Amino acid sequence: MGEAVAMGGRPQEVRAPEAWLTEVERERAARFRFEADRLSFVAAHLLVRLCAADLLGTDPAGLTLLQHCDVHGPGHGRPYLAEEPLIGVSLSHTRGYVCAAAGPGRVGVDAERVPEGPLDEALAGRALTAGERARVTGNRELIRLWARKEALIKRGELTLDAMGAREPDWDGLHLVEWEEQPDIVVTAITDVPIGRRPIPRIG
Repeated sequence: MGEAVAMGGRPQEVRAPEAWLTEVERERAARFRFEADRLSFVAAHLLVRLCAADLLGTDPAGLTLLQHCDVHGPGHGRPYLAEEPLIGVSLSHTRGYVCAAAGPGRVGVDAERVPEGPLDEALAGRALTAGERARVTGNRELIRLWARKEALIKRGELTLDAMGAREPDWDGLHLVEWEEQPDIVVTAITDVPIGRRPIPRIG
């Protein structure tokens, strides 16, 4: 097994069958009010299987993605693979863009849109430490830090309430980051070196 794998793109670029989804995933997808949001949800859940299959050298159709939260039940909480529980997986979607990552150990990935206009002071006050706030002058820098911290939350190393309490320790972590023009920033964080791969074509 080589480096961890990250992928990202537009929902329509994830050309994989919805038949891979579990019944719980299909039920959650059906609850979205807007089709664009449903498509992003589905594409992200398919893409994480493609990442894991690339990492493991296996058929993505044979991978079962599960989530369970003690409060909200099935379909919520940190995702994992039924067949490979020691492989970390993570996914993120915003309308019109999806990303995912897979690797040994803990994995977190997040995609965020950069808002137009002056710095979002309310978000900066919530997400940044005083030192970070002194260095950040625009929304792109702010959202990049937000995406990094969201990825840490998905790894189980940070909480929303503690975002602005202290700056994260990045020693020993591996990051891959990219931008999708005009306004998407993406961060993936893993325990091992990670590389971004193109989304494979299925069929």
